[in-house]
Amino acid sequence: SAAYPIVAGLIIKNSNLTIRNVLINPTRDGIYKSLIEMGAKIEYVNQRFEAGEEVYDIKVQSSNLKAIDIPASRAPSMIDDYPVLAVAASVADGTSIFRGLSELKVKESNRLLGIKNFLEVNGVEVSINNNDLIIKGNPDAIVGGGMVNTNLDHRIAMSSLVLGLISKRPILIDDAETINTSFPGFINIMNNIGAKINKMEPRD
Repeated sequence: SAAYPIVAGLIIKNSNLTIRNVLINPTRDGIYKSLIEMGAKIEYVNQRFEAGEEVYDIKVQSSNLKAIDIPASRAPSMIDDYPVLAVAASVADGTSIFRGLSELKVKESNRLLGIKNFLEVNGVEVSINNNDLIIKGNPDAIVGGGMVNTNLDHRIAMSSLVLGLISKRPILIDDAETINTSFPGFINIMNNIGAKINKMEPRD
């Protein structure tokens, strides 16, 4: 859950954000390693141990990200984080390659195709080659304006909304309720740190 405000803090200009009480388990920290390799300004502070696990506060600042080539061997430590990492790659300088993502095809939906679709409908140049995801970053502008079919995938929904924080035009998702699957309160938390995410009333 921490990955969403962290990526938002990295890609939005003039951000300075602290996320408190984040578990940093070596089996789940691949996204942080990847973001740091991309040039992210991420700092772990206030280290402590709770229930036998390492816990930190994480400070993030706006960063000029560069593209990354992520080996398939890293996938197990970040398999659920590829959608929001794809948001970071979409504004990175250069072309990123996420390799060996066959497991994403059997998540809540075909998440590999879902990532491609939510980026593509909002103007990001993206393709799939076998099980590799290839994203051409554009540090200058994300067009936005797309309607994202989430296919009831909460991570696609949240990642699309994070992308919408920096797009020229608003990004719409077809279902916000699915977010409660893993992150109840996501919209309120994001709005409290400066996002502008609005729920639209259904049309008759």
